[in-house]
Amino acid sequence: MTTIIEEFDSMRITNSSIQFIESGTQQAGEKFGSLGSIEGETTLKEVIKRSEGVEVKKKTKPEKMDLTVSAHIKVKVIRGLFGINSTGLKPGVYQYGQDSNGKEFVFTADVIDEFEDVTKLVAFPKCVSTTGFKFTIENGADEVALMEIQLTAYPDEFRQIMYDAFVSELEDPTIATQWHTQFNRELVETTPTV
Repeated sequence: MTTIIEEFDSMRITNSSIQFIESGTQQAGEKFGSLGSIEGETTLKEVIKRSEGVEVKKKTKPEKMDLTVSAHIKVKVIRGLFGINSTGLKPGVYQYGQDSNGKEFVFTADVIDEFEDVTKLVAFPKCVSTTGFKFTIENGADEVALMEIQLTAYPDEFRQIMYDAFVSELEDPTIATQWHTQFNRELVETTPTV
């Protein structure tokens, strides 16, 4: 029997993964790194109706979501996010410059409510990095600095910016097991699209 979640307090975000899109093909998910925090804000598109110059109605629709992620990010992920590559270089040497192109990707994570011991899966199916490569190194620091990156989550082909699911509400266990490695619309919809 499925448990219905009625209260959820987001306390921790963990188990993040990234599934890069290479040449139009989604790659298997890999660990993103150790998250410190994530913050999201939706950009809304306003449609306004005016009558004789006076606003009489307004509708807003989500257009995209801007995410700020602070994390200790794995090297392979950093290279994919920013297009750091070794094209034309000797083994072990990488480059970042004007020709560097970051990859599109699917971003997933677990959000935990430690009070209720509940896990919510989140997925952003169409993301890109919207900042350049930025780092901080401080000699003598007591703590290793987190890398902060800006991501933009756009709507997928089904016009959805984000998906989420409480693990305890899922009837199909495949969803939870494949969420971080092969997230796509077919995994979560009732009748797969053709």
